[in-house]
Amino acid sequence: MSDIKTHDGISEANADVNPNIVDRYARLLELSTDLAAILDIDILLHEIVEAARELTECEAASLLIYDPEDNHLYFQAATDLLAEGLGGTAVPTDNSIAGWIFIHNEPLLVDDVLQDPRFFREVDVLTRFQTQSILGVPMRTKDKTIGVIESINKEHGKFSQEDQKLLETLAAQSAIYIENTALFQQNDIVAEMVHELRTPLTALTAVANLLQRQDLPEQQRLSLAQTLHVEVNRLNGMTTDFLELSRLETGRSRFYREPVHLGGLIEECLQIIKAQAEEEAILFDVHLDRSIPPVQGDRNRLKQVLLNLLTNAIKYTNPGGKITIRLKQKTKSILLTIEDNGRGIPEESLPFIFDKFYRVPQREGDAPGTGLGLAIAKRIVESHGGTISVESQVDQGSTFFLRLPSDFGHRLETKPLKGHPLLPN
Repeated sequence: MSDIKTHDGISEANADVNPNIVDRYARLLELSTDLAAILDIDILLHEIVEAARELTECEAASLLIYDPEDNHLYFQAATDLLAEGLGGTAVPTDNSIAGWIFIHNEPLLVDDVLQDPRFFREVDVLTRFQTQSILGVPMRTKDKTIGVIESINKEHGKFSQEDQKLLETLAAQSAIYIENTALFQQNDIVAEMVHELRTPLTALTAVANLLQRQDLPEQQRLSLAQTLHVEVNRLNGMTTDFLELSRLETGRSRFYREPVHLGGLIEECLQIIKAQAEEEAILFDVHLDRSIPPVQGDRNRLKQVLLNLLTNAIKYTNPGGKITIRLKQKTKSILLTIEDNGRGIPEESLPFIFDKFYRVPQREGDAPGTGLGLAIAKRIVESHGGTISVESQVDQGSTFFLRLPSDFGHRLETKPLKGHPLLPN
């Protein structure tokens, strides 16, 4: 009896057609319908890999997106057995199984990865998972290949032709869903930004019109010039923060893994804001657990979060006040608290404090913010597998709690990438 041959080892006797193949294709149709309705990119990517695992009846599945800027593929989603440790891991296109699939734009089966020089062994090291076999297919839109889906370790027997066909169909549909969802999400964010820009732009238009009046008193002219300066700075800050948040939410920000000594990073941030605190006669009371070992994370991103929290604490602490900083090792986490004795946050504002564009109602003399700093901080912390929260009472102060898993370096969830192929740069 002759065998049906496909590339790199997929073979199946004609008589060995899986009896439940009709049911599997019916299930593919159901899953495709569900995937088409998802408009959140994170949820979509997760559901795609779960669908790949189910349809090909394997132990795990993963999805990689290509970054043309550095010619690498980056893991963007994986099922539970692989999820811890893979987030954002770079895979070279010139020396990996996924890279071969992407470059050649063809499916590939490797029955024994340990015998294949293209196998990227770092993945198993990071995930503590033992890869035995891989079935991978490219994800293509009509004009480009955006990435690769891989099914790993067939649960019973070996991957078959039908597994390949199912995975190829899922990949083709998924590429379209990813592109559409990313564009929808970007348009949604742009709409929010346009709405928020109207306020400073309205103020700038009014000020510009008034400054053209010849009979305007000099003192009023100076006051309007100051307003112009404040609103221009606010507009600049808003656009910068918006671009940052847009990259985080639409999957274009890269996170790096590196050893981060949190105590040292906190001290570095305190030096940066020292002059700002001294101008207001604000004191720092610092308690850092020096026994906490370095962790694996993105140092610059974590520094960005710390600076945001510390500068906010200074901003909302009255002159002569105090900010207390504590870093502790808990059973399964690292806890950083930043406590001030300033004006506090009204109770009705607390549920919205991390929302995009939300600003606590101002007191007289407050400088307007962009309303994006804490939203960005929350997104970064969550990408590290952590949480950020706040407790506050008006006129008594606020305490921000930043919790990171002790092993969060193995759980870093990164959304790619500058140069994301699905969105305009």
